[in-house]
Amino acid sequence: MNAVPTIDLNDGRTIPQLGFGVFQIDPAETVEAVSRALDVGYRHIDTAEMYGNEKEVGEAVRGSGLDRSEVFVTSKLNNGFHRPDDARRAFDRSLSDLGFDYVDLFLIHWPLPTLYDGDYVSTWKTLEEFQRDGRARSIGVSNFQVDHLRRLAAETDVVPAVNQIELHPYLLNEEVRAYGEAHGIATQAWSPIAQGEVLDDPAITAIADRLDRSPAQVVLRWHIQRGSIVFPKSTTPARIKENFELFDFRLEPDDVETIAALDRGEAGRTGPNPDAFAYVPA
Repeated sequence: MNAVPTIDLNDGRTIPQLGFGVFQIDPAETVEAVSRALDVGYRHIDTAEMYGNEKEVGEAVRGSGLDRSEVFVTSKLNNGFHRPDDARRAFDRSLSDLGFDYVDLFLIHWPLPTLYDGDYVSTWKTLEEFQRDGRARSIGVSNFQVDHLRRLAAETDVVPAVNQIELHPYLLNEEVRAYGEAHGIATQAWSPIAQGEVLDDPAITAIADRLDRSPAQVVLRWHIQRGSIVFPKSTTPARIKENFELFDFRLEPDDVETIAALDRGEAGRTGPNPDAFAYVPA
């Protein structure tokens, strides 16, 4: 089995650098997909309240035969529950749905700076409570821009352990990534292959052909070598296995630079801009 490296977090804990994501996986398919990922060797599962499949993630972990401590599980606060009392109730529901006493990492899913009077600070302080009582071993944020992170630094005591951001060859998101690196915040890359858009890029397919690897493996390996945490998702057994096979080859420095040169800035973004995103599920 390939050995997945770990990343040291700023709170003294560690996180597997490669995980398995369940965004947009139907709850009816989640147990099988997560079970297969755990069989392959993944030990890090990334879910969220908004994905609607926390129950199934918990069922797969409990049914895997693994000890709970062997699987790193992340979830995220739904956008509709930023106010402190709402966040407390939502977190309780997450633990109940997962069937766990704790999560390894809990994130604010989006900053929502145009909602709730822009008060993601009180939301963050509520997550600090979850960490203090041990029910969230680590806490972090997702989709936070540099200004959002600076505000947390100025008004709160705990530095996020991670910031999960859109990051792929067409969107390096370098300002946010560099801020995290300078302040001890690990970067997690969501949409790591730009929803598949980068897989036909000639620069990437040329590297893949030379290495006899798939374009997805090349891009995921690029993330790994740049120090990001990544969690591809798939329901296809062969692809789940293929995405795990990243640790028996390396990209040359020139390859890493070639892929980084594909950056399109904001034009490469596939998801919403965090400064404007204000979606709250009904």
